[in-house]
Amino acid sequence: MTRSWWGWGREDAQVVGAELDSLLDRVRQMLPDHDFTDHPPPAPSSLSVPAPRVSPPSALAGLCSADTVDRLAHARGKAFRDVVRNLHGDIRHLPDLVVRPATEQDVVDVLEWCSGAGIAVVPYGGGSSVVGGVEPRFDGPAISLDLERLDRVLEVDRASRAGRIQGGVLGPSLEDQLRPYDLTLRHFPQSFEFSTLGGWLATRAGGHYATLYTHIDDLTESMRVVTPSGISESRRLPGSGAGPSPDRLFLGSEGTLGVITEAWVRLQDRPRWQVTTSVTFDDYEEAVAAVRTIAQAGLYPTNCRLLDAGEALLSAGVATTGGMLILAFESADHPVEPWLARATEIAADLGGMIGAARARGDEGSDSAGAWKSNFLRMPYQRDALARRSMIVETFETACTWDRFAGFDAAVRAAAQTALDDICGGGVITCRFTHVYPDGPAPYYGIYAPGRWGSTLAQWDEIKAAVSEAIIDNGGTITHHHAVGRDHRPWYDRQRPDPFASALAAAKQALDSAGILNPGVLIDPVSSPRNP
Repeated sequence: MTRSWWGWGREDAQVVGAELDSLLDRVRQMLPDHDFTDHPPPAPSSLSVPAPRVSPPSALAGLCSADTVDRLAHARGKAFRDVVRNLHGDIRHLPDLVVRPATEQDVVDVLEWCSGAGIAVVPYGGGSSVVGGVEPRFDGPAISLDLERLDRVLEVDRASRAGRIQGGVLGPSLEDQLRPYDLTLRHFPQSFEFSTLGGWLATRAGGHYATLYTHIDDLTESMRVVTPSGISESRRLPGSGAGPSPDRLFLGSEGTLGVITEAWVRLQDRPRWQVTTSVTFDDYEEAVAAVRTIAQAGLYPTNCRLLDAGEALLSAGVATTGGMLILAFESADHPVEPWLARATEIAADLGGMIGAARARGDEGSDSAGAWKSNFLRMPYQRDALARRSMIVETFETACTWDRFAGFDAAVRAAAQTALDDICGGGVITCRFTHVYPDGPAPYYGIYAPGRWGSTLAQWDEIKAAVSEAIIDNGGTITHHHAVGRDHRPWYDRQRPDPFASALAAAKQALDSAGILNPGVLIDPVSSPRNP
């Protein structure tokens, strides 16, 4: 498998041929006057990559790579703005070296070297960040600490249904190693193929499932973290009231406080029963009310994903005025048809038109299946359109049910005004990725015509306008994408000031030299070589 250095995923999985033709045909129907000229990525050999500014100690030299493509691939994540900069050959802020520790002691030794030498360390899992979380966007030398060699399931406790797993394991490898035990972590973010357990923990990732055990927080039993001041390992417990949780300090810390090398995580038996259906609505408010009622009914569907009319048409090929709800239930213990029956009854009472139910293994396809297939291809399609001067990106958030109608209207209005002013128009879509008894997590999509050479600046202006609307109307700046560097201005306004002070104090206690991912979550610690 050859990973793309400039865009999402694998080189051999890019959008070409009939898939590309179909994609462009659909977009041309929305934007007939747009210039769809292709701008392929530059060859790495054509870029003027600066030489590394640091040399490792001889004991660590075997772990280090100064390869040009390796450094380019580790320079940033996979957001739209990352892809656009790569397409333009913008290679500012490269790591000087990519370092791949093979043991936890290697991590300890690397942090000791970098603390003494004033070299920034950016922990790197799978590199799927979409918020600037793995980019050395600062002056001074830096290394990218890639944990891909720490990729094993070390121990399985079948009685407690838990596993001790190294932080660098990618999603597919993790599940492959658990399969002989007939267990699963059951955590499947869209980035699953190209993200790691350590990355999920560091960013408080949300999985594909819409309710109950979907955030990695809920699946964490204990963590082992290497910090410049020592190793922190929490006790394995199903729950504890012994003071503030040490795991909560490192969950979501985004590589600023330590490097997650291992975790005990809660596993589940592999599902045996699964059933899915789709429900269409003529009225969006009724669709939202149906989702809220289902979320508050204690049914805990595996999937409860509401697509608005635009999202349903673009992503599932379904024409509806009020949106489409994808419902699914699964279990390792019992058939789930009664739960689906009650959920669809709720939806029907609120105007929903119920589609045919489909169990696991049933042949054929339906609108829910079409959406899922497109969902997995969305990042590749985004890259194909970015090459053709389109602005295709998302922003995600969460709010309480009582605020949703006003919140949604305000966010859409801010986005549409920005699109009209900056791009001359564009399309906004929305889907719920997760739902809770007290509120939804809306995920908005932007499709707009850009100008080649200006799409990055255009998106940054749109993103700022939308982010202001999110914060001003009581939402969170991120529900599951993390803060990184791109969300910092709005995260600083969302968090309480006393907590910001406590976080800065924790940073000082654990990383007094300020080498770990400077600029993420809190301001970097000043030093002569790392301003």
